[in-house]
Amino acid sequence: MRPLASSLPGRREGRWHRLLRTGLAAGTLGLLGGCAALAPSPPADQSNVCEIFREQPRWYDYARESEARWGTPIATQMAFIQQESSFQSHVRPPRQRYLGFIPGPRPSSARGYAQALDPVWGEYRDEAGGTLARRSHMKHATDFIGWYNARSQRQAGISLNNPEHLYLAYHEGAGGYQRGTWRGKPAVQRAAGQVASRASHYQGQLASCEAEFQCRRFYQVGPFCR
Repeated sequence: MRPLASSLPGRREGRWHRLLRTGLAAGTLGLLGGCAALAPSPPADQSNVCEIFREQPRWYDYARESEARWGTPIATQMAFIQQESSFQSHVRPPRQRYLGFIPGPRPSSARGYAQALDPVWGEYRDEAGGTLARRSHMKHATDFIGWYNARSQRQAGISLNNPEHLYLAYHEGAGGYQRGTWRGKPAVQRAAGQVASRASHYQGQLASCEAEFQCRRFYQVGPFCR
């Protein structure tokens, strides 16, 4: 039998380790919850891109930067995000439920504004976004969409001005798009049609209001107002 004096420190150490792990887990959950609470609320009127940018003018800046970098029009980026997440920063697919109430796994690893999956998000971070890129930040979501669509253009030859087919490739992957996997998925085709319609609608609206987002800072005058 081990002497009592030598066994107590081990017990204390184990108890402290358990308490530390519990505290760290609680802190992490609290931090994640706090991040979600601090994220912008989804726009009240998602049918009007001018109103979306009036609520969140920085989103215009992010989408414009992505367009300049990758070529996907601002209206198309915002139509993708509306379709994927309704502008909810931390949204994830709902869990499956067993017996109606027991939480099971999620159907995919999609999350954030662009609903990017873990594997392709990892590719984006390695190639373009960097290790600090977050799916819950609009700057990185718009850049991801631009990056992905530029890849679809290279791999599948889809025009960046064709939001319907860009979305089909976004959903199915460039390989799946080229194999025509979307042809047997009416729901995916409907979603792509909705994205194309919304992108066209957003583009018409943006033409009437874009100047107010381009020139809203004190230094954006004359040649700096573009």
